[in-house]
Amino acid sequence: MTESTFVVGQRVRIADRTPPVHHRVPSYAKGHVGIVERVCGLHGVPEKFIRGDGKPRQRIYRVRIPQTELWQDYDGTDGDKLEIEIFEHWLEKAE
Repeated sequence: MTESTFVVGQRVRIADRTPPVHHRVPSYAKGHVGIVERVCGLHGVPEKFIRGDGKPRQRIYRVRIPQTELWQDYDGTDGDKLEIEIFEHWLEKAE
């Protein structure tokens, strides 16, 4: 297994782009910063699965984002979080 690019506890930003191919990143999460909650296994890249190929395999990370950052009018508590699994090529280091 290859070494992880990101580590648990690291701040990451989900890239804000819309490629003209199938991708599995919800638009409401794009551009937001979260914390790596867990490093998951290697999986085939979904943008390539649509064309019948899943290689090279890529790591998935579970990222935790505060709900108050995702939704401008969020009425819940500051402790409410979304955990979402994101492919590595969609993540960037956040400052």
